[in-house]
Amino acid sequence: MKQKLKANWQMYVLLLIPVVITFIYKYIPMYGIQIAFRDFKASRGITGSEWVGLYWFKRFFTSPNCFRMIKNTFLLSAYSLLWGFPIPIILSLCINQLRFPKLKRVTQTVLYAPHFISTMVICGMIKMFLSPSGGLLNLILGTSTDFLTESAAFRTIYIASGIWQDAGWGCIIYLATLATVDTSLYEAAKVDGASVWQRIRHIDIPALLPMAILNLIMSAGSLMNIGFEKVWLLQTDLNKAASDIIAVYVYEQGIEHAKYSYSTAVGLFNTVVNLILLIIVNRIAKKHSDVEFV
Repeated sequence: MKQKLKANWQMYVLLLIPVVITFIYKYIPMYGIQIAFRDFKASRGITGSEWVGLYWFKRFFTSPNCFRMIKNTFLLSAYSLLWGFPIPIILSLCINQLRFPKLKRVTQTVLYAPHFISTMVICGMIKMFLSPSGGLLNLILGTSTDFLTESAAFRTIYIASGIWQDAGWGCIIYLATLATVDTSLYEAAKVDGASVWQRIRHIDIPALLPMAILNLIMSAGSLMNIGFEKVWLLQTDLNKAASDIIAVYVYEQGIEHAKYSYSTAVGLFNTVVNLILLIIVNRIAKKHSDVEFV
């Protein structure tokens, strides 16, 4: 080991930089998790605040909207994963079949572009498209419905806009994987008379499978971790039955109402659920493949 360190010390120094940064910004702040078990007062500090144990967790689980928030968070994330996860794979397979380089580049650029639009602008565009007075969707349907005030439509709006924004960017890693496939496999398949679908089925899909499993594990590990920005910007008093999620609740309690201990407890519960889901999905993936990613 000493010989390896001496021979490759430059590499280890480079590796040390992200390790130190990760430790400082990811591990040291975990010290603050104990706020979830204390009645935190800024004037007393973390250790000086009174220890209350599981009081804040009990308060959350006995709150009127607790299970509605858990249900909405899970369903919104699960449906996003169900409908959004296959789209980048399908897009990458389709783009990979394009034989005109210029058309391929234009298609990729058009699909990537929405990813670089900020969440604030995306939500503004959604409100314009769905406006009851002059909105594009209402003009097409010939109606004057305010879709953002309907709880039944909220999940569809959230998921569809998410697919539009992120599907093109998500297919980059799959296109990179397909670029590493040996071209001789395609040539041999053509000589054997394999159709386009057969080449996709027996060459492309097996090549994408390990990366797809890895992305599935990472996505499932954050199944309950929905960013609050988009939901918060699209949320109204009339669609709260479907848009009331844990992330927005943590933001409201922690930032708007300064209930730091309570919001930390709710966030910690959400993180523990994500960790459990990550372990479960990893175990399932291990049974169906020879590689364990986590």
